Amino acid sequence: MSEQSPLTKEEVIHVAGLARLELTDDEVTTFTAQLGSILNHAADISSLDLEGLVPMAHPFDLENILRPDVPTASLDREELLAGAPSVESGRFKVGRILGEAP
Repeated sequence: MSEQSPLTKEEVIHVAGLARLELTDDEVTTFTAQLGSILNHAADISSLDLEGLVPMAHPFDLENILRPDVPTASLDREELLAGAPSVESGRFKVGRILGEAP
């Protein structure tokens, strides 16, 4: 069964021109059929009776799988800095990544 395309080749050429695309004759023919198929599918979906259905953001119930956020003691600063390759003023010292210093 062959459905008629809701688009004409002229419309595809017009849209391609708006997008500044140069299409060959074969591409125009191919895209006319492909885009027409997409539009036919969208029309099929829009014709569905969705009365009484609740809109949803996700098909499954989502559940947080992370552990509870419980405050704990932090790591010892001196112990952490002792393992750093370079330290300055009680902080990790790293090289510049965005050019020269101001």
